[in-house]
Amino acid sequence: MGEAPPTETTVNNYIAGELCPPASKDYLPIINPSTSLQIGQVALSSPQDVNTAVSAAQSAFPSWSSLTVKARAAYMLKFHALVRENAQQLAQLIVLENGKNITEALADVAKGNETVEYACSLPQLMQGKIDRVSGQVTCQDRRDALGVVASIVPFNFPFMVPFWTLPIALVTGNCIVLKPSEKVPLTMYKVIELFEKAGFPKGVINMVNGTKDCVQALIDHPNVKAVTFVGSSPVAKIVSDRCHSLNKRCTALGGAKNHLIALPD
Repeated sequence: MGEAPPTETTVNNYIAGELCPPASKDYLPIINPSTSLQIGQVALSSPQDVNTAVSAAQSAFPSWSSLTVKARAAYMLKFHALVRENAQQLAQLIVLENGKNITEALADVAKGNETVEYACSLPQLMQGKIDRVSGQVTCQDRRDALGVVASIVPFNFPFMVPFWTLPIALVTGNCIVLKPSEKVPLTMYKVIELFEKAGFPKGVINMVNGTKDCVQALIDHPNVKAVTFVGSSPVAKIVSDRCHSLNKRCTALGGAKNHLIALPD
């Protein structure tokens, strides 16, 4: 189950509904940690690729955000069913590129899909309200989409962690540029296929692959309105400080540990 596929997979960027090689034509190897064998290659994106992806997301934003929350949730409900149907294949990809056993990998997928379920309930949770606080004063509470949201995620939970952001950001009307870990891009590559099958419009979700330069370009892009990051504490602080210096919304989570105890048997 953790063996390399017959042919190596090339993971390109996904921008405006199309698979795109990086402008540099450069790629990084994808290594199976259990065997140390190369199982594919992933695009090494430049700021030029990031700009193209953000532009695609920005172009898709007006029509996507103009849909009702209920209409957007309907797309996510289709996606939820596709994840359940493809859970075994997604888990096998996690085993292949991350090294988890199949039980842990299936749990990774299931926990991520729980957040998809939550996002499907947002039509009831984000209705807003109007309060008449005094005779001549009325206050309205509503949630408006921001625009383009960047999601930068680590290698340890290839499915679950990206879905802390993606379903909620999408159903609330934002468009996404996802940057998965360059160590484990195969799982999200399959996820992009499922988003397409669910019928999400072109440009609503985009994916760029790469390393530090790609991340910095995403954070600094003026049309990225919010950034979510999960990773080490030192890097989370760098991301948070940079976003705050740009007056940009940011959720930067760091410091999580996954301890294991190896027993003699």
